[in-house]
Amino acid sequence: MIDPDTALAACRFLHDASLMLLWGAAAYLCLMVPKALADRVWHMLAGASVVTALVAVIATLMSLPLAAAGIGSGWSDAIDAATLHAVLFETTVGQAWLAQAAAALILLLALPLPGHWRHRGISLGSGLGLAALVLTGHASMHDGWLKIAHRANDMLHVLAGGGWLGALVPLIPILRLLNQPECRVEALLALRRFSTAGHIAVALVITSGIINTMLVLRHLPTDWSSPYQALLAIKIALVAGMSLLAIVNRYVLAPRIGHDQARALNAIRLGSIAEIVLGIAVIALVAVFGMLEPV
Repeated sequence: MIDPDTALAACRFLHDASLMLLWGAAAYLCLMVPKALADRVWHMLAGASVVTALVAVIATLMSLPLAAAGIGSGWSDAIDAATLHAVLFETTVGQAWLAQAAAALILLLALPLPGHWRHRGISLGSGLGLAALVLTGHASMHDGWLKIAHRANDMLHVLAGGGWLGALVPLIPILRLLNQPECRVEALLALRRFSTAGHIAVALVITSGIINTMLVLRHLPTDWSSPYQALLAIKIALVAGMSLLAIVNRYVLAPRIGHDQARALNAIRLGSIAEIVLGIAVIALVAVFGMLEPV
């Protein structure tokens, strides 16, 4: 039988990945894409957004009993009322779960709402759910102002990372709509705004990631005998790969749209899909080494 820690890591991955994809997509469509185009893309992604939100809600509900099983004596404590009560009200894991449950409730209540209310509700619920992740991060190893600063940096890191990764999802249909004359002007504006925001998001992810590494390890992850450092180093390499793909998309492929639009757009779409795959791999790694001792 699978052990509780492995099940919790899988649950963390589903929870974090779904929230990051929702947050980035919703924030991009609500804030940077012209309304008519955004409504069209929301319609195209309607089914996927509902499924992703439900995955986030279910993963949130599952995470508390899985955490209780991991903290307690095993699977029996996953349904033990006393253990669940202790974890919920006497640990930082429980505090974080309450915040994430509130965010999940916002997500769930937003789904049946009409139009822009649903979109803004998804953005709010997913953003709050991501922000709540910092309550159980490695910032807990500090005290006082350093703990607050570490958590603020973690929050910036996860929101910027989610903004980068999630915005790539609606970007793909927007690239397809660029070929339609009635959508071209708005699609070009959305792409320019994505490019500007993307530069900022990538810079924030890299800068906050370096700061976080220094706060936790106080040095670069160079000890491959340490599972934590080895997985962190792989994460850094994957983020570097995402950054390289973003640079190629923006500075090599985008200028070619005017010369060979079909080929350039197809290459950008493939590059964006590759970024999403690498980003999901990063989330999987974090779901695992975030539960390890940072040594």
